[in-house]
Amino acid sequence: MRTVQAVRFGGPEVLVPSEAPEPAPGPGQVLVDVSVVGITFVETQIRRGVDPWHPRPELPYVPGGMVAGRVSAVGEGVDPGWAGRSVLADAGSTGAFAERVAADAGSLVAVPEGLGLPEAAALHSDGATATGLVEGARIVPGQWVLVEAAAGGLGSLLVQLARSAGARVIGLARGERKLDLVRGLGAEAAIDYSSPDWSEQVLRVTGGAGVDVVFDGVGGEIGRAAFEVTARHGRFSVHGASSGHLTAITPEQARRRGVEVLGIEQLFSFRARMRPWLEQVMAQALAGRVRPVIGQTFPLERAADAHAAIEGRTALGKTLLLVRPRPSRGGGSRERSVPVAFGQ
Repeated sequence: MRTVQAVRFGGPEVLVPSEAPEPAPGPGQVLVDVSVVGITFVETQIRRGVDPWHPRPELPYVPGGMVAGRVSAVGEGVDPGWAGRSVLADAGSTGAFAERVAADAGSLVAVPEGLGLPEAAALHSDGATATGLVEGARIVPGQWVLVEAAAGGLGSLLVQLARSAGARVIGLARGERKLDLVRGLGAEAAIDYSSPDWSEQVLRVTGGAGVDVVFDGVGGEIGRAAFEVTARHGRFSVHGASSGHLTAITPEQARRRGVEVLGIEQLFSFRARMRPWLEQVMAQALAGRVRPVIGQTFPLERAADAHAAIEGRTALGKTLLLVRPRPSRGGGSRERSVPVAFGQ
């Protein structure tokens, strides 16, 4: 079976195509023939060995935690009705960069008819998380909402869900290509945060009042500047630190500014509701109210290129690995890794 392994901690080049024994479903598990593998930014930090929230895997390891595919076999004690169904499955903390994955049946989420596996995979983590973040931010129609990294997989969904809640959205991104995407998603303003005066631009757009809600997934200096343009009685919602550092805000600073900080710890309470949030956002996608942005795909053996695109800040929306069947001997077409855009 084809897999990709991280042979040491380091840059994308440590991801190496390899072979592994075929898995078999144990009691309470199913075997999933993988079609799509989702990738998160956190997984690139785990690969580098710098992620502060997860234990280091034992080397070598197969990265990835989420797959979309079809159930090909069920283990003891599993409802045989799962066989043949299209599903999203949690491979655990590692193991997803592979042709087949044994996953706990309790992790399965059926992909609704009419929704493609790439779109479902793009919604699996980011869609559910975005739904929870928007719910927790308590957006009131007409309020200004600032979304950092608005052209990313999670950010692009936050833009759309905030708009659906009636917000006036400002999206932060870097470069005209990403800004065009943010505008196309319905943001009222798209601002390049590589500009030294981007925070002043935010204030100008809001008539000097600042924004009522910030979704902070970047942290560091960007997050701190976003906090400074948050209006009094606003909410500052933290969900990541792609800069490498969480936004540093003391309780005293928050009280002085009159801003409610929803810290990164809010994510720890999300787990119990991820399934209903995922089902909710998939239904919205089917209804055409939300569209996952898949900016680029790569074949499994080019996982290193996928990680490099994410870390190089060149990726639009979600980056996915596509796992195609191994071609038969003497035939089959040669696989190409031309980026593909879905739902755009």
